[in-house]
Amino acid sequence: MPAWKTICCAVDFSESSRLALEEAADLARRFAAELILVHVYQAPRAASETLFVSPPAIYEELMGEAEKKLEAWRRDAEHLAGLKVTAVMPSGHAAEEILRFARERSVDLIVLGTHGRRGVRHFVVGSVAEQVVRQACATVLVARAPRPSGRG
Repeated sequence: MPAWKTICCAVDFSESSRLALEEAADLARRFAAELILVHVYQAPRAASETLFVSPPAIYEELMGEAEKKLEAWRRDAEHLAGLKVTAVMPSGHAAEEILRFARERSVDLIVLGTHGRRGVRHFVVGSVAEQVVRQACATVLVARAPRPSGRG
């Protein structure tokens, strides 16, 4: 079994992301590994290229809310892992920033959740997890929340 020393857990505050955090915290505890939470902040998109709807005050408020959530999740991870956990919040495209962070920090394991989208919705929205799995320089563990009953 690999001896992971640095674990990066990407979180987007979803249910599958919570499962990823729990797995990452458990692994960090078992391997006495450094655990770093990464939440990639994506600025609100403008309604069109000619109309910018998000003034700086709204941008700062939304970023502040994301920072508060990330801090709460960091404390939860610290409690679950029983060791110090750090958190970072770069801005940009989620997959690109997760991959960049993993390369720069030479992480051994990337843990993240997936929403399990299929079909047209997956094609249109894309999958951060899929992009990370395909391009990662480290082992990747993907957690997915169970589907509701009756859905296959």
